[in-house]
Amino acid sequence: MILIADDDRLICASLSMLLKRMGYETQCVNTPAEAIDVVRNTTPQLILMDMNYSRLTSGIEGITLLKQVKIYSPEVPVILMTAWGSIDLAVEGMRAGAFDFITKPWDNRVLFQRIETALDIAKPNVPNEDTNDGFIRGGIVGRSEALKQALKLVERIAPTNAPVLITGESGTGKELIAEAIHNNSKRRGKPFVKVNLGGISQSLFESEMFGHKKGAFTNAFADRIGRFDVADGGTIFLDEIGELDLSCQVKLLRVLQEQKFEVLGSSETHKVDIRVICATNANLPEMVANHTFREDLLYRINLVTINVPPLRERTEDIPLLVRHFAEKACKENGLEMPEFTPDVFNYLKTLPFTGNIRELKNLVERTILVSCTSTISADDFRGQQSAAYTVAREYDATTIEDVERNMVKAALDKHNNNISMAARELGLSRAALYRRIEKYKLHTLD
Repeated sequence: MILIADDDRLICASLSMLLKRMGYETQCVNTPAEAIDVVRNTTPQLILMDMNYSRLTSGIEGITLLKQVKIYSPEVPVILMTAWGSIDLAVEGMRAGAFDFITKPWDNRVLFQRIETALDIAKPNVPNEDTNDGFIRGGIVGRSEALKQALKLVERIAPTNAPVLITGESGTGKELIAEAIHNNSKRRGKPFVKVNLGGISQSLFESEMFGHKKGAFTNAFADRIGRFDVADGGTIFLDEIGELDLSCQVKLLRVLQEQKFEVLGSSETHKVDIRVICATNANLPEMVANHTFREDLLYRINLVTINVPPLRERTEDIPLLVRHFAEKACKENGLEMPEFTPDVFNYLKTLPFTGNIRELKNLVERTILVSCTSTISADDFRGQQSAAYTVAREYDATTIEDVERNMVKAALDKHNNNISMAARELGLSRAALYRRIEKYKLHTLD
């Protein structure tokens, strides 16, 4: 049974009729007291709850009701209903334990999708020792416990439509996790569209994501289909979500909330059916505290969070990964697969691998190509690892972050702090460069 709590009887009747058409049993209440009475005596599958029961309370009564509901039924998912202008109130509700929120007037398709997602996620979790035989790993390699835990969560949430936030250090394989979610979902066979938000400037964001009509702006010589339209029916993967400019975050939030948008140069509204997966190596809660990332957007994208473990927490996977990358490198370059001496893996397990799996992959490929021998030893890897650190020494650095910081500083110095020119030389968008200036506290260079 789905409990509908709203003081507007017409809304209750409308929602009840819609949900019954979808096969759900419903019960309507019009006051917080009635809602509490129902929750105390029964266990609804889900609660649709309005936030405003009186103009004088400005949503306080709704927050109070939510907190009381979570005391009696902490496991029951609650979806809040609020006007777009009261998103801040919905965010407060998410902090208090709500599962999701939807704005009025709602889109029936989006409402049904949110309800189905909430019910899917709320289903009892059947523990597995490993992923099922039918699970599609794609390019994910490893048997470590840390990786298994991440993959169990992937298997659990892949069949749902839940938005997912993938976190982890650079080079850990967040994109592969996103692909695994898509390939094990009901949307497999539909588009999987990858977007690197760190590489899209603020001025091009709307054109890139929503598309544009010919003549919409200077140099718009032809129509362009946006990424959201391309991903319709499938999954859109928004990488480096933490690099997105605040003004663009607002535009993205509207699309994720309503699943509709307008193409630049057109008043026509496009509706899309997409699943959103985001990834970042940034600390988004810290960015929210620093007012560089919207809290409402964070709640919208991280209904489920999957943290991809760094390589140092899964060193037992290094032998498997080395052989995997070696086989690929040999096949691509027409080489015979070499043997590895026993000391190779012991040596590699001692390395910090701040660049994680991406760094290991590059090291294996360089060693295979440069050595060109039938047997590769730890000394071969040691020689290539020393060569890799030559760049760090040139930039007077001991870590990858030191290298990046000094490269950013050097580019800014070279171009007299001209952000556009420095960003162009570094291959970054202005927004991405500003993020790094903030990250490395280079404010005095402005």
